Amino acid sequence: MFSIKNLLKLSFIIIILGILSLAALYMSMRSELPSVKILKEIQWQTPMQIFSSDGKLISQFGENKRIPLELKDFPQQLIDALLATEDDRFYYHFGVDPIGMSRAVLGQLMGENKGGASTITMQVARNFFLSSEVTYSRKIREIFLSFHIESLLTKDEILSLYLNKIPLGHRSFGFGAAAQVYFGKDVKDLSLSQIAVLAGLPKAPSSINPIRSPSKAKLRRNVVLGRMLSQGYISEQEYQTAKAEAILSKRHGAEIELDAPYLAQMAHQELLDMFGKEDAYSNGYKVFTTVPSHLQIAAQQAVLENLHAYDTRHGYRGALFSLRPNIKERSRNERKNIEINESDELSETELSDAFNKIKTYQSLIAGVVTKVNEQSIEVQLIDNTTINIDWDGLSWAREYINDSKQGIPPSFAYEILAYGDAILVQRNAETQTYRLSQLPQASSALISMSPDDGAIKALVGGYSFKQSQFNRVTQAKRQVGSNIKPFIYSAALEHGFTLASLVNDSPIDHWDKSGGSVWRPKNSPARYDGPIRVRVALAQSKNVVAVRLFRQVGKSNVINHLQSFGFNESDLPNNNTLALGSASLTPLEVATGYSVFANGGFLIEPYFIERIEDSFGNVVYQANPKVVCLACEVELEESITEPSEIEQDTESKENPELVSSDTPSLQEDEQSVIKDDIRNEPLYAERVISSQNAFLVTQALNSVIWGADWKSLPYWQGTGWRSRALERRDISGKTGTTNQSKDAWFSGYTRKLVTSAWIGFDDPARDLGRTSKNTNLTTKQITGSEAGAQSAQPAWNLYMKEALPHFPYEAFTLPNDIVSARIDKETGKLTYSSDNSSTFEYFKLGTTPTEYVAEEPIYEQLSPNETSTDESFDDIF
Repeated sequence: MFSIKNLLKLSFIIIILGILSLAALYMSMRSELPSVKILKEIQWQTPMQIFSSDGKLISQFGENKRIPLELKDFPQQLIDALLATEDDRFYYHFGVDPIGMSRAVLGQLMGENKGGASTITMQVARNFFLSSEVTYSRKIREIFLSFHIESLLTKDEILSLYLNKIPLGHRSFGFGAAAQVYFGKDVKDLSLSQIAVLAGLPKAPSSINPIRSPSKAKLRRNVVLGRMLSQGYISEQEYQTAKAEAILSKRHGAEIELDAPYLAQMAHQELLDMFGKEDAYSNGYKVFTTVPSHLQIAAQQAVLENLHAYDTRHGYRGALFSLRPNIKERSRNERKNIEINESDELSETELSDAFNKIKTYQSLIAGVVTKVNEQSIEVQLIDNTTINIDWDGLSWAREYINDSKQGIPPSFAYEILAYGDAILVQRNAETQTYRLSQLPQASSALISMSPDDGAIKALVGGYSFKQSQFNRVTQAKRQVGSNIKPFIYSAALEHGFTLASLVNDSPIDHWDKSGGSVWRPKNSPARYDGPIRVRVALAQSKNVVAVRLFRQVGKSNVINHLQSFGFNESDLPNNNTLALGSASLTPLEVATGYSVFANGGFLIEPYFIERIEDSFGNVVYQANPKVVCLACEVELEESITEPSEIEQDTESKENPELVSSDTPSLQEDEQSVIKDDIRNEPLYAERVISSQNAFLVTQALNSVIWGADWKSLPYWQGTGWRSRALERRDISGKTGTTNQSKDAWFSGYTRKLVTSAWIGFDDPARDLGRTSKNTNLTTKQITGSEAGAQSAQPAWNLYMKEALPHFPYEAFTLPNDIVSARIDKETGKLTYSSDNSSTFEYFKLGTTPTEYVAEEPIYEQLSPNETSTDESFDDIF
């Protein structure tokens, strides 16, 4: 007979058997269960991030998105929403919820899905250690692992693991990343409605996320809000307000704060090489570059502005395409604006399809012409706003014929565009006006670096990384033209020449035995001044003088000297054309070479990663660059030679602001710093040329910008005179243009900053051409052949105008064994005259002229009615 007593006995037996079975099952599985101890020292798989030196995010690499946060950083409403929805007894059970488990089992027996079997602890066990397969064996392992986790970790630690680990769709893991991906916000800035949307994702992140299915996401959000209300986490008013809020979601990437894609790609590749792909993409490395955001922004804007300026002065290549080609053809044939009929009007569908076809880059905005007036047009932009472009924004657009020829400047808007033309426009942020634009076809690059340690301060590898990922700073070896001349002159100074030495500026005929032809290098412009001082020849970029110096020093001596600046011998042609820049170098190599002059003679190694941190903020890599240490050299000096009476002349010099006579001395505090550096094994840059050589070349390069003489024949000024607008006497630089103007350069520096700018076409067969005057524009415009001074120097000027205020004026230090003497301008000999026929010049001790000019030369003076010619002397080979 069945009784309560028998029922209790049976239940007890079943429980005992169940416990024994569970114990036996645990013992059999124990060896297969993973250790949960790793959860104590979990290392989150987070993407690689690239930052500027001042902490601005440049880029992020890695498939999975995760933003690890501590529990205190998550809003309480999010925790409440998850507890209400996923595990309302989380803080009361031991990893498995008996009530929830019983409900789930009962549901299975009744053929209904009651849910509630999986606790937050069990989800942590599954996400960290198990697959998502639906089997009883996996569920049992999940339960056992949950017991282990609960015995090892606190409830808050388990909840923190859950919040950071749970997959939430669109490659986001954890709620910190999900907040960014779905709403572009930090998790602490989410509204209650948005919190409820995210809290509903663990149920089925791939199908109910707000990007894929806003309707399903809304239904699930309302369920979460309902549970929060029923459990007292929110009020009725909060519930109604959140429920009424629209779900506005789109996929957001990382919040990029600084546009530097070429730099980011370099850092990305460097980390792949250092750590390997798997670690680089998952260990959450934070890479801090040497580039400050303000200099990178200035460099980017300078390159873009200069490329657009070059492109527009060569003419307009026309609309991208036309939605009404018949109207365009009639307007062209009839030479007038065509009235638009109702049947010709563009539909919304046509406009939408047109915008989908237009590719935009950088500041270019897609638009379609919807009205053509006499000297203005109306344009509908991609965001459906309508703008007006007046004549100031159109008049530049004369027809592009080829790189060296432009059409007649337009007088009316219909000569440029027609109704239905798809175009690109630009917006002026200052004036809030728009102008017609186009995608530049030329390319450009700019690199700026510290000459004291090689830290890169700005890097722009092209117009747009989206357009071309080819990094022209590091990958484009282009002929350098007259940018090579300072190195040729440096070699000459090492072999007996001085800045006052005379070299014959006259035509050269050189018979090439191997080719059976005559090589005739020419000046540009083709003017020859006869005997000319070395300083003036470099300032005016005299080609034939560079060739004569090259020959007198000797080919092998010059090539050996150039290798001291870090140039590879394989890039240096073994013939006379090397003197005129036939060598092909990257902008980074050129800037590195100029750094030797800027820092007083040391070869530094460029670098762009300052440090790397892991996901916990620990520094795993710290740059240790080779640094310039002038004080170290001073410490080793035994004596300083006193100059002679003539050489001590300290009257005003040609450029007194460029020189500081303060010789560095080793003070007591500097000695302690040096001792500390030695203890820490610092790396010192190698001296490759003397400080005297670097100083003298810098003086001559300062004359490229500031040198001029309009008081006596032959009148002259330096090719880089356009940089005088910067109003800084402590700058030196050199223009550079190759044969047929295929490449144009300007490289220059102050004591603390070296910058090189290049412009040209990626197709080396295409040259930069020339332009004629556009009568629609102001008189202040660049015309004639494109060259270093016209094409590359404007970018250098634009960048340095923004950069130089961050680098206070600093004169180049006058080295020991450099003296000055008054010389005769025409002969380079010593002189007693103090009029316009003389000037002061610098010499290395022992190289000062010993002979005085025998007879004072007669110089022709400018009459009151004469004016000096504002002519620039462009360099070319």
